[in-house]
Formats: sequence, structure tokens, C-alpha cells
Amino acid sequence: MQKNTTPCYYGDYLQLDKILTAQAPESAKYANEAHDETLFIVVHQVYELWFKQVLHELKAVLGVFAGDEVKDQQLTGVVHKLKRVITIQQLMNQQIGVMETMTPQDFMSFRDYLVPASGFQSVQFKMLEIGLGLKSEYRIDFDKNSFYSRLNEKDRLFLEGLETQPSLFEQVEKWLERMPFLQFGDFSFWQMYQSATEKMLNEDESTVLSIEQIAEHEREMQLKEIINTRAKFAALLDKDKYAELQQQGSFRLSQRAMLAALFITLYQEEPVFNLPFQVLTCLTEIDENMTIWRYKHAMMVQRMLGTKIGTGGSSGHDYLKRTTEKNRIFTDLFHMATFLLPKSDLPELPLAVRKQLGFYFSGAQQI
Repeated sequence: MQKNTTPCYYGDYLQLDKILTAQAPESAKYANEAHDETLFIVVHQVYELWFKQVLHELKAVLGVFAGDEVKDQQLTGVVHKLKRVITIQQLMNQQIGVMETMTPQDFMSFRDYLVPASGFQSVQFKMLEIGLGLKSEYRIDFDKNSFYSRLNEKDRLFLEGLETQPSLFEQVEKWLERMPFLQFGDFSFWQMYQSATEKMLNEDESTVLSIEQIAEHEREMQLKEIINTRAKFAALLDKDKYAELQQQGSFRLSQRAMLAALFITLYQEEPVFNLPFQVLTCLTEIDENMTIWRYKHAMMVQRMLGTKIGTGGSSGHDYLKRTTEKNRIFTDLFHMATFLLPKSDLPELPLAVRKQLGFYFSGAQQI
């Protein structure tokens, strides 16, 4: 049934008079308008609209994790919103293919009119990066020195203020640290886990030593890898060793948060962990899609510019390639695969613990 008292007209509702007249090619100011500049403008405007929607979803998710308690009902909404972000990211990644219908010479016909405008100046993309957890201290050196230098004062001050606010990474870390299932009275899962991993690694070592048809240098290499894996497992459960690796940049999550994430992943089929596991999976996919977007962008720039510098003063393709490799956020969730056990080797939890991991848990703090 109609609820509005004033008729709603399609073009007015979408403000098409503003949107469809918002393309003003710079090339037309100096010479004949470059045909493909309209495509270039539209593609970037569409990106900015999608950034706006992603930020809208992210704001709602941040609001949930900002609370002292995150309930299962709220996690359902969080997962739904994060999956929407993932779908939008997939669409944005495909959109690069539209840009690539433009040839390098088509781009050259208007590129030099755009100096010094650059993707560096996309405030919404910077908001997205900062909101997810990519703050200045975690960026590559070029970004640390120039992240704000190409912005006007208003935008710079706004983003600097945003860096002081908790990011999604930081809020998820605190949420994981509150997980009450790391200790079950007298039962310690991590003692069982340590025994299980030691058994697994001993079996791996015995297998490598028993293989006759293998070159000695290959055997030594595999044994060395097992030693390195033992050290990683040992560091995971040792507070001091873990802190040392954190200082080196091997881990970003706190030890308690990392162990909670690992426990959720190992026992993802337990009812109480289903939604938390989906949250962690979504965060991994969002980080992966950001990396794919950066990679595709880098390849497109190389295709269009070769080794030329970017309009914003960066080294173009080389800069974008480095951000693809380094400007990551949830890498700990990727590295966690190192510490997973096959389901067949997973320690079986006592019945009392399994009941707590079902829908029986009624503790003061739930995840």
C-alpha cells in the first residue's frame, strides 16, 4: 500500500539530473574531446559509488563490534553485510575489464590533462583502507611518506582523525580476545593440541627418514622445513616467543586473539562457532579481494603506462605491485592454515566441553 503523500518520480528519486551531467572531460577544455575520457570518468565515478556502499556496510559492522558484547543474532547481520561487501568487491574487480577496453593510445589522448589528479586522492578508498585496519604504520614506506601529501588540508585532517578511531581489525581482535572457550576449568585444550601437533610432526619426520628413493639434499630440505614448522608451533603457544615474532612483523593479532581464531577454525562445525567462523572467512575473502583489486589495477597500469610514472608522482606499476604484496590487513587469518590439523588428528573434546560448545552455553560473555 502506498505510504507516501507526494508522488515519487524515478528521475527525481535517483537525482539523475546530477548524476548524468557529472561527466566533464578535461580534454574538451583544451582541444577536441577525447572519446574515451567519458568512459574513464564513469568507471571511476561508479567505483566511488560502490566505495560509498561498502563504507555504509562497514560502519554498521563496526557499530556491532564496538559493543562490550556481540550476540549471535548480531553476528548473523554482520555476516550478511560482509558477504554483501564481498559481492561488491567481486563486481569492482570485474569492472577493471571495462577500463581495459581502452587502449594505451586512447588513454594517452587525455592523460596529460589530468595532472596531478590521482587515485591517491580518493578519500573514500583511504577511508575504506583505514576502516578495515590499514593505518599508516602498516603501509609501505612510500605510502608512509606520501599518504597525506597529495590531499587538501580538509581531507588530510579528516583522515588523520579517522586513524585515531578503532578499525575493524582492532575491534575483531578485542572480540576474539574475549572468547571464553580458551580454558575449560581443569581441561586445557592447548596441552592436547601441543601433543597432537608433536605427534603429527614426528610422523612427518619418520616418513621423510624412511623414504629410500629421495635425493639426500631433498631429504635435508624437508627435514629443515619440519624443524621450522616445529619452531612456529612452539612460538604460537609461547608468550615470549610469540611477542618476539610480533615485533618482527610475523604476527599482527595478539596471541590470545590468534589462539581464539585458531580454536574457532579447528572446531568450526561446533554450533557456537559457526557464525564466528563465517566472520573470519568473510574477513579473509575481503582481504583477498582487496589484493586481487590491487593486482588487477597494477597490471592495467602497466598495460596503459608501461614504466611511466603515475599522474600522482608514484612509480606507477612498480608502486602498485608493492602495495599488492605489502598493504595487507588480515594476513594472520591466511597464515593460520600453518597451524591447522587434519580432522582425523584433531583432539576430541570431552562431553562436558562439547555441551558448552553447543547451544547450552550461558556464560556472561558470549561471542
